[in-house]
Amino acid sequence: MDEADERPVPLTFVPVTFVPVTFDNCAHIAGPFFHGTKSRLAVGEELVAGHASNFHEARVSHNIYFTALLDTAAWGAELATALAGAEGRGHIYVVEPTGPFEDDPNVTNKRFPGNVTQSYRTPEPLRVVGEVADWAGHPPEVVNGMLDRLAQLREQGLDVIED
Repeated sequence: MDEADERPVPLTFVPVTFVPVTFDNCAHIAGPFFHGTKSRLAVGEELVAGHASNFHEARVSHNIYFTALLDTAAWGAELATALAGAEGRGHIYVVEPTGPFEDDPNVTNKRFPGNVTQSYRTPEPLRVVGEVADWAGHPPEVVNGMLDRLAQLREQGLDVIED
């Protein structure tokens, strides 16, 4: 065996092209899907747009937001609960969209290309099909750091939500 046979085979990088999820092409995105919130809900209930936002109490949300990642839902539950001044860490529900959905423009292609948080939104209801009882939250200092960052953005007028 000569030296040439012992050299590692070079790896080639194949870039992945991000294909946005739109109302017209969302059928291929499979759950389970999760929704983190401060609210206590029952199986069978539907989350509907047109209520106060979890993140801006004076704002009515025209969409319902959800994710395919449990960690992203944990952020939703923890932040919504903390911003409301409520005790506890909130709730995470398994949900089913009842209509088409799209990438959440508030996080898609922002700090990282694509939709790394697998976050979506829909103006259609989400049906609650279960609750995730045993989920790991973030350490208090990490949640407080995120709350501090949100407060800074709010002070600068940069806490914009595309809804």
